[in-house]
Amino acid sequence: MSTFLGKYEVKADAKGRIFIPSGYRKLLPDGFRERVVMRHDTRSKCLIVYPEPVWVKKTEELKSRLDEWNPEDEEIIRQFTANAEWLDIDAQGRVLISKKKLESIGISNSEVLFVGEMDKFSIWSPGRYEQSQLQPEEFAERLQQKMTRKP
Repeated sequence: MSTFLGKYEVKADAKGRIFIPSGYRKLLPDGFRERVVMRHDTRSKCLIVYPEPVWVKKTEELKSRLDEWNPEDEEIIRQFTANAEWLDIDAQGRVLISKKKLESIGISNSEVLFVGEMDKFSIWSPGRYEQSQLQPEEFAERLQQKMTRKP
């Protein structure tokens, strides 16, 4: 699978329809360009969008690490999947996201930011995304620590 890169600013229409950037749509695997899975991020106020094969892989990995008969694990599974939903991609390359979902991540106008995250992409309020970014020096230090750490 190709890698989702970069940032794209787009506008939502009055009904909440948003064009997925064409560069991202082209990276969706053949046979999986009609729908994606969206869920709230677990830490940041943004929405994470998964191509279907990536979603399947993530949920299989989650299931393999949890015991569905353990009450704590069961709650994690429930909350992870309850906060997800299928989004259909229309013929023009748009998805419909409810106003309530957009407001929950700080989007009250039509400005929407798509951010590539390798095997998935996220949807942000542009201002909230900028606030979430590390300063260049801190980013460089953290990246160096991660890349020089032995597996």
